[in-house]
Amino acid sequence: MGGFLLHLMGFCLGAFMLLVGSATVAPSGSGVRGGAAVIVDGTNPIATTDEDFVCATLDWWPPEKCDYGTCAWGLSSLLNLDISNNILLNAIKEFSPLKIRLGGTLQDKVIYDTGMPQQNCPHFTKNTSELLGFSNGCLPMQRWDELNDFFKKAGAKIYFGLNALYGRIPMSDGSYGGSWDSSNAASLIRYTVNKGYTIHGWELGNELSGSGVGTRVDADQYAADVTNLKFLVNTLYQGFETKPLVLAPGGFFDASWFTELVSKTKPSPLDVLTHHIYNLGPGVDTHLIDKILDPNYLDGIANTFSNLQSIIKNGGTPAVAWVGEAGGAYNSGRHLVSDSFIFSFWYLDQLGMSAKYDTKTYCRQSLVGGNYGLLNRTTFAPNPDYYSALLWHRLMGKNVLSTNFTGTNSIRAYAHCAKGSEGITLLLINLSGNTTSQVAVSTNNKMYKTLKQHERHSTKKLNHLRGFGKKAMGFTREEYHLTPKDGNIQSQTMLLNNKILELDSSGNIPKLEPIEVEATQPITVVPYSIVFVHIPYFYAPACR
Repeated sequence: MGGFLLHLMGFCLGAFMLLVGSATVAPSGSGVRGGAAVIVDGTNPIATTDEDFVCATLDWWPPEKCDYGTCAWGLSSLLNLDISNNILLNAIKEFSPLKIRLGGTLQDKVIYDTGMPQQNCPHFTKNTSELLGFSNGCLPMQRWDELNDFFKKAGAKIYFGLNALYGRIPMSDGSYGGSWDSSNAASLIRYTVNKGYTIHGWELGNELSGSGVGTRVDADQYAADVTNLKFLVNTLYQGFETKPLVLAPGGFFDASWFTELVSKTKPSPLDVLTHHIYNLGPGVDTHLIDKILDPNYLDGIANTFSNLQSIIKNGGTPAVAWVGEAGGAYNSGRHLVSDSFIFSFWYLDQLGMSAKYDTKTYCRQSLVGGNYGLLNRTTFAPNPDYYSALLWHRLMGKNVLSTNFTGTNSIRAYAHCAKGSEGITLLLINLSGNTTSQVAVSTNNKMYKTLKQHERHSTKKLNHLRGFGKKAMGFTREEYHLTPKDGNIQSQTMLLNNKILELDSSGNIPKLEPIEVEATQPITVVPYSIVFVHIPYFYAPACR
């Protein structure tokens, strides 16, 4: 009963907050909006994510990869990344664990130098006459050993993208035909198993679905190849208590193509359907910021998430959906947009929206590399989105709650059960550069009716407990306010509760500490800011 009373008092405070928010009156011209409210339904989760929902990618691009006259990759490839760097190691360790997807555009041109079969081990060379603008490259086993040692030390969970074009032939219509030759992939997987390296998933191909990028493979053939990979993984991991996941297709969503893939991989279905998102267009687009700040534009991608879930449910497959790669703006992003504060608006909105549609994992392009890396490609110092990702990972639990925001369409609102704690965590994103919103939090009427029934039996104990005071009863919340340095949304420096987030002299990630706020106060969301709010007293049966 005592636990229930705590929740009951939390509900009462939430209702009072709604009244406070509704009664707030903003002086004329002040830029402060009162009356904003977020209503969270904590009855049942509307979706669930993996506990380790946040994921990042590492790519194959060599230094010669350039877009619009800018070469943004440097030494960030799987083949040349400085994995001895302590800042990089510490950045990954902070997630405990971070999922990392190894792959990208050139993965379908990578040969694995296992000695089976015997062949040359070439470097990627820029050649505009070749598919995707580069010659074939190679992964030496010495480098594979080094990478696996590093990932083990960092505590990362690795998902590897395999070359799906190996053995196929180019067709006159621009596609690739014929069956996938799995021999080279099999030799890599076998080598990996014999070495005792832990790979959590093997993914077939990159951006070959639908019309593809550079080329494509028909869904019928792809389904046969995925079935082949599934058999290969089951065979090579025979006797293992847990086998790696089989993921595919790692491409852009095409409803008919994905539907056929799901249908034709029965009765041996793949485990994960992966798709990619670059919904902001090319990095050269001068209107990227306008798109990010437009709530209607941000909503446009919801159909992709919704349609994929319909295919999964209607297809009778146990497969789940992942976003396997998402950089927002393709061709390496845009400096001072996709590596600056403003991109957290897009990124966190993507995490929140995709989670609502039962996406289990979301892989950000990239951990390092291009103009959209979570880390700076030369110093490995975190860009703003790194801290946004880390706060999500630490605060947002796997159960997703229905959330309705009223008062303005410039605030994006998402709520999950709190991670490793009581109550819920609320995410608020203010796309407005002019208006501060005073936001009240409440629950839905269904919950209210349930509580009122219990309240009749609990009044005496409730009155007794009130004497201990709000703070003793736990009626404060924790808030994490993220803002850009000097109010510049294109700044690469992020502030948490008005303190600059930066590495210490030893290269350690700073502590991410909240401020405590009394429960009766509305949440203040200043212009161009992001707020994570942990509300431990919020009564949500979905979070028990």
